[in-house]
Amino acid sequence: MREAIEVNYEPDGDDWKVTVNGKGQQKRGKATGLIAARDRADQLVAKIEPAEQRRTVVHLLNGDALAFTSAYLSARLARPTRMPDEQPAPADEKPKARTSGKAAKSAKTAPTSAAKQAPEVPAPTRSADEPQPASTS
Repeated sequence: MREAIEVNYEPDGDDWKVTVNGKGQQKRGKATGLIAARDRADQLVAKIEPAEQRRTVVHLLNGDALAFTSAYLSARLARPTRMPDEQPAPADEKPKARTSGKAAKSAKTAPTSAAKQAPEVPAPTRSADEPQPASTS
């Protein structure tokens, strides 16, 4: 069985200290923000174990894997913060007028790019082992 590579994250003000231990080696790094620290950890892990196949990495926040997972997901799913120089739109401002004419008509009938890219999903099929629904006749 392969030895797991352990990555420990420690908050340091707005920065994060990253320590990677594995294969008798230790690498250290620092980054601003937890997401950047996770990226830095990947770089350090690659220095210890260059082959990506079947590499096991355990991420810990002060020694706790659950705490790291919770903090990392919160950081990834957090809404971006407004820049200090950005001003929110005034609440009493009226919405912009809709486009009219040919552009508005084509916008209503043209499929969205997401619809064009979405793959078709086949309908579920029943296997021979599944019970068939009772007939209502």
